[in-house]
Amino acid sequence: MELKNMISMVARSGRHLQRYNHGQRQVVGCIPYRIKGSKLEVLVISAQRKGKGMLFPKGGWESDESIVEAARRESVEEAGVLGTLEGELGTWCFKSKGNDSYYEGHMFPLLVKEQLEYWPERDIRQRAWVSVPKAKEVCQYSWMREALDLLVMRLESTPSVN
Repeated sequence: MELKNMISMVARSGRHLQRYNHGQRQVVGCIPYRIKGSKLEVLVISAQRKGKGMLFPKGGWESDESIVEAARRESVEEAGVLGTLEGELGTWCFKSKGNDSYYEGHMFPLLVKEQLEYWPERDIRQRAWVSVPKAKEVCQYSWMREALDLLVMRLESTPSVN
């Protein structure tokens, strides 16, 4: 059976399996991307709360999964995309926009191979393919914009993507 046919249509919820490092909740995310023609496009999604801007898929890294499994799960749950997960871009410490909590965020590039028509958070999120400048304009998190800069530098240094 194909992976897309086995995907749960229910997103994980709750914090009972969340990982913490020195009191900081660990979150994992992806920058879904594709090369269209010769242009790099990234997929941004709306925040769960209306009016809170756009971002890249990310969520809690849970104790029953590897960091890679968490990154893939978040890209499917929140953005409905599958693809090739590439090497980690980095780790950031950031403060929550909603409270005084600090988080440890890990980001990976995801070269999108398939965009699903149906995914767990389809009814609560919008998704859009945008240029890098547009993503930097609309992304609400500075640490995600920094991760995007690292992805662009990585891709520009790869001979096959220029």
